[in-house]
Amino acid sequence: MSVSASVSTATAQGGSTPGGSITPRDSAKAAKAAAGIAALAAIGPATWGTTYVTTTELLPPDRPLLAAALRALPAGLILLALTRRLPSGDWWWKAAVLGLLNFGAFFPLLFFGAYHLPGGVASTISAVMPLLVAGFGIGVLKVRPTRRTLIAGLVGVIGVALLVLRGSAAVDAAGITAMLAATTLMALAVVLSKRWGRPEGVSLLALTGWQLTAGGLVLAPVALTAEGLPDHFTGANVAGYAYLGIIGTALAYALWFRGIERLPASSVSFLGLTNPVVATLAGLLLLGQTLTPWQVGGLVLVVASVLLGQNLRRPQRR
Repeated sequence: MSVSASVSTATAQGGSTPGGSITPRDSAKAAKAAAGIAALAAIGPATWGTTYVTTTELLPPDRPLLAAALRALPAGLILLALTRRLPSGDWWWKAAVLGLLNFGAFFPLLFFGAYHLPGGVASTISAVMPLLVAGFGIGVLKVRPTRRTLIAGLVGVIGVALLVLRGSAAVDAAGITAMLAATTLMALAVVLSKRWGRPEGVSLLALTGWQLTAGGLVLAPVALTAEGLPDHFTGANVAGYAYLGIIGTALAYALWFRGIERLPASSVSFLGLTNPVVATLAGLLLLGQTLTPWQVGGLVLVVASVLLGQNLRRPQRR
């Protein structure tokens, strides 16, 4: 490649000067682009924070696995119908693995933990995901976590604990094990998604549809066997399932996977901490709950952790 061609390529990709350096203006643009991608990716866990309110107010009681199956499988089938693209080659098993980690195994463990633990304990355990992603990143991505990442991860755990824990919180060994396993699976899914990327020519919606369908096919028979269907569905039930399936799953996970694709894995993992923040605010606004001074301090720490955990470098392009 000629010198002039090298300069043109570098300029087109990064806007760098002929000397190869990045100007402050280029860095500012890259940081702004990364911040925009992070903001969109955060919509995913933010909508997951409304799941508790939606479930308690709109869905039939005592059917968490049915809710999980109806979140995943219909959304996956709709995306498959829209994109008209199936996996090929090794992406058959990769999509199955990611679908199992993100949905098929994650959802049952999550609901089991939620039913056996107070919400505060469950949320605090899930807040260790950035630290787990950092650990998996060493072995899978060959990326060592920075001191800033580790500090931000600890701050996030402390902040979530202050935000959602109560002094009378009970401890159940089975629930803790299930929640820790669920959080570990999701952290592993983030790292593997980063490692495997996306097949050439396949849209993000198609990739999301593969995973949702794979996970939903695992969840559906388990839900029907263990819980069955309610006698009838009300309009509120249908609205709740539609919201969770379309907004809280198809759209939310597409944006989440886009964030994984474009941002460092550690940065995306911290965005998951917006989940307990939104859940707390939803309870405040919709259920008439109040915040204590300790919870306000926890909220500040969680937001600080999310911001500290972001690596606003130039986003990756596909």
